[in-house]
Amino acid sequence: MSGASTGAGGGSIGLPGDPPGGRRALGIWGLGVGVYFVAIIFRTSLGVAGIDAAERFHINASALSTFSILQLLVYAGMQIPVGLMVDRLGTKKVLALGVVLFTVGQFGFAFSHSYGMALASRALLGSGDAMTFISVLRLGSRWFPARRGPMIAQVAALFGMAGNLVSTMVLARLLHSAGWERTFAGSALAGVAVLALLLIFLKDHPEGYEPAPHPHLGKGFVRRQIALAWREPGTRLGMWVHFTTQFPAMVFLLLWGMPFLVESQGLSRGAAGELLTLIVLSNMAVGLIYGQLIGRHHGARLPLALGTVAATATLWALTIFWPAPGPAPMWLLVVLSVVLGACGPASMIGFDFARPANPPERQGTASGIVNMGGFIASMTTLLAVGVLLDASGHSYRIAFASVFVLEALGLSQILRLRARAHRREKERVLASRVETVHVPA
Repeated sequence: MSGASTGAGGGSIGLPGDPPGGRRALGIWGLGVGVYFVAIIFRTSLGVAGIDAAERFHINASALSTFSILQLLVYAGMQIPVGLMVDRLGTKKVLALGVVLFTVGQFGFAFSHSYGMALASRALLGSGDAMTFISVLRLGSRWFPARRGPMIAQVAALFGMAGNLVSTMVLARLLHSAGWERTFAGSALAGVAVLALLLIFLKDHPEGYEPAPHPHLGKGFVRRQIALAWREPGTRLGMWVHFTTQFPAMVFLLLWGMPFLVESQGLSRGAAGELLTLIVLSNMAVGLIYGQLIGRHHGARLPLALGTVAATATLWALTIFWPAPGPAPMWLLVVLSVVLGACGPASMIGFDFARPANPPERQGTASGIVNMGGFIASMTTLLAVGVLLDASGHSYRIAFASVFVLEALGLSQILRLRARAHRREKERVLASRVETVHVPA
């Protein structure tokens, strides 16, 4: 059980049956991370093309937000099914299917000339994207010792954010030099490349570390699996941490950051792109810091998550309610970008609450529940911003204030569940340590 790898005070112990890690593990896991990297490029490509998409398909803000909402709706809705698929079928099959779906979706988006076809392509892309991150988490748990879990998850997210960097630095420029079809179709070729590598080289687990076969558990297996994962306070706490921390940066990067910075703050597209890039770079740096801190001091998880929520809310409020006439000063936009970069690493803490709460055969399902949290919040906010922009005469101050409603909801649930989850995790850690001590030599 992965929860035995870290105690309440942050110490680490090895467990019998832990995978050995090593160079081969790093290579296999790195291939899975490469798939996630490409998925993030495709997922965030619309974030730098929002203005172009509005012109290409002749749509307003609400219709534009529907692209990302549908993509995230499909993504969020598939998290539990994908978690169950990973638990039952293994990583390689699920990742391969995901790559096929998001690659076809990106090709379809490249050659879409109607709004309906473009929506269908983004939905297909979202369904493939939904299969990547949970699979990468499972790959890490199968190839590395449990005590490496927090760092492995943060580094996976870090490389995923590097895909966002490709969107903000490369695709944004290609859109205006190569055009819509060449940019999106050219990027889709990366999906073909990672699919070939995955089919040739990826393995679900090291030799000698095969998981126990799943018995046939009847029609009620899926329902019981979900119910058991949800029953754990750590799963629910992890979902609400993910819900509360991820969505501000996701909404900014996925769609509304570029229009806000250009239309409301008066920046050029180049300057706006640099701030979006800063968010990604900050995410990568903070991810390494959070991973190290949590790996050494497990008790730092909740303070880091709550501190990120507080900092994000403060900077967001200062930016949209800046009292002076005209846009917010550049220094404030820079600080906001840096703080938004911490949202992704903070959301990863949610998985670290769910992981020790569930046995290995249920961790894919639990991860799916957690991953739903942030994407439901992102989807809700994307819709709210689009609707409020149209209703308010394009007031970003009113539209972006919707962020505080979801942050307040998530924060109330975190505070409600934290003590219960801490007690339950402590019980599991103590039980695992006793079990480890009594393992025969």
